Amino acid sequence: MPATRSMGQDLASRSSDQVSYLSKPPDFNADVYYRNKLEFSLETGGLPINLPFIFDVFTGGDYSRNPLHYTLVPIFPSLRWQMGAVRGPWILRGNTDLTATLSLTAIPRGPEKAYGAFDLGFRRNFVQRNWKVAPYFEGRMGAGFIDAQEPHGNPYAQGQDFTFTLMVGSGVRYNFDGRWSMEVGATYMHVSNAYLSEPKYDDNGINVCGPLVGFNMRLGKPKHFSE
Repeated sequence: MPATRSMGQDLASRSSDQVSYLSKPPDFNADVYYRNKLEFSLETGGLPINLPFIFDVFTGGDYSRNPLHYTLVPIFPSLRWQMGAVRGPWILRGNTDLTATLSLTAIPRGPEKAYGAFDLGFRRNFVQRNWKVAPYFEGRMGAGFIDAQEPHGNPYAQGQDFTFTLMVGSGVRYNFDGRWSMEVGATYMHVSNAYLSEPKYDDNGINVCGPLVGFNMRLGKPKHFSE
């Protein structure tokens, strides 16, 4: 009898362990989002929608729009460094990337032709267990040079070559596996010289938004989730 009882208890314990294991499968996103993961990202898109400066409320502006319309076509090669593992409650669960971007932008509509800048920013990935799709929200700021045309007689163009960039965007990321992923989203991009050209030349600024698409590739060896 004692041996039979012991065998039964052992089988019950194993069955309980198996049920517990099956009820909580490992989260494959632990192989996608983890501390110190480094990725290369390449994004591009078209920004044809012209807007007022969306932060005019903080600068005392009146939300008037530049009558000169622009279209920007950016190419963003970036390095993304994941700063931590996935944490947080419910809908806020996720991790954060530090993003360093070399911004190369063609200007097919507008008096200027090209803009180059270096940007830094943060991206918050909202990650649910075993979801391949993860929404994100990001912001980037930087500085660079544009071939300003207001000094050459083009009204409402940019007042000087040295300018600043502000970008805010959101979208969704789809993870094929721990190495490859893609993303689609929308970005607002502001380019201006922060009034440094005034009073000689007006700081008109560029304010555009539109869609972006990008691909991400892990750099270095993978980190497998623990059992």
